[in-house]
Amino acid sequence: MHDLSRRARALAASAGGAGLAGATRIVSAVRPVAKPLHPRGDVVTGRLRRSGGGPATGSQWLDSPGSDEVLVRRSRALGLPSGLPDIHGLAVRVPLDGGGHGDLLLATTGRGRLTRFVLTAGRTPYSRPMTTLLPYRTPSGPTLLAAVARSEHRYELAYASPGGVWHPFADLVLSATAGPDPLVSFDPVRNTLPGLENFDWVRRLREPSYGTARLTRRRDRRRGQAT
Repeated sequence: MHDLSRRARALAASAGGAGLAGATRIVSAVRPVAKPLHPRGDVVTGRLRRSGGGPATGSQWLDSPGSDEVLVRRSRALGLPSGLPDIHGLAVRVPLDGGGHGDLLLATTGRGRLTRFVLTAGRTPYSRPMTTLLPYRTPSGPTLLAAVARSEHRYELAYASPGGVWHPFADLVLSATAGPDPLVSFDPVRNTLPGLENFDWVRRLREPSYGTARLTRRRDRRRGQAT
């Protein structure tokens, strides 16, 4: 029964991933830009200070105190003009010891037991909380991450089990310094943080659409080089 349930989840995730990839292809055809989703945004540097000391998750990155110089992109998913409600995104790139980086992607939702899994629109990136929507696998079990704006330049980060209470673990303070690459692309499937692994069904759900977006960006770069 367990194997059957796992197989059903995998099939459902694969079907959902194919659907998201198809939607991404449609959007990129209608709106031929380098980023078919979240096309409007700004990239800045920031400082992420992790306090540690919360309920242990087994994730080294969540449980341990530390300070990271990060790259952050705030964006609008639909690319609607400023002032109109849109789904806002927050992408954070964290450098890793020994090289490489990990990416976090959050979008505007609620923080309730159900609303933390539901995308919502707001007029500004500060009007709604944000979550990762899908849980990470940690040694203590499935774990969601959230960000709540405390000011225009500061976010409080927290973690929780899918139905549990939120535990703050870090402050993210943005600078006014523009990032070195305004077209940087974030990929939470390929670039994970220590102790935050993707479930197989999450990877099946996300990877096709991210792969489609990567192909779109490569296509647009080749076109730009040819002109």
